[in-house]
Amino acid sequence: MATLQTGHVGLNVTDLARSASFYQRVLGMSVIGEQTAGDRRFAFLGLDGTLMLTLWQQSSGAFDADVPGLHHLSFQVPDIDAVRRAEAVVRELGAKMFHQGVVPHGEGIASGGIFFSDPDGIRLEIYAPAGADIAPAPIADAPTCGFF
Repeated sequence: MATLQTGHVGLNVTDLARSASFYQRVLGMSVIGEQTAGDRRFAFLGLDGTLMLTLWQQSSGAFDADVPGLHHLSFQVPDIDAVRRAEAVVRELGAKMFHQGVVPHGEGIASGGIFFSDPDGIRLEIYAPAGADIAPAPIADAPTCGFF
């Protein structure tokens, strides 16, 4: 394959309205398409008309990090200020934070961000490629994004 990139990510959620609102608030996405009635509820979310995330209301329970599958979903933003703005929204919404504030991906590494979970416990990351090296890494000898 000459060119390959991720298209969109699909997540199973327990409450479509709650999850759609969460992702719109935290990531600034808008609804591109949705079906909110009946037993086949979904929402397509994106930025500038580009589909990035699909939410499917077809689950019960909470995300289980102890079984094979998704480890976490990561979103890159342009700079550390954008990470901090997202952190303020995440905290306002009361989402679970895995570390206190912005942390680097590893000790002395410039890239880093925040690590938190969505309303269903799906682990998320918002990071910037530079600017996070102002704080110590919570796990000095391994990638922060790998162990949360």
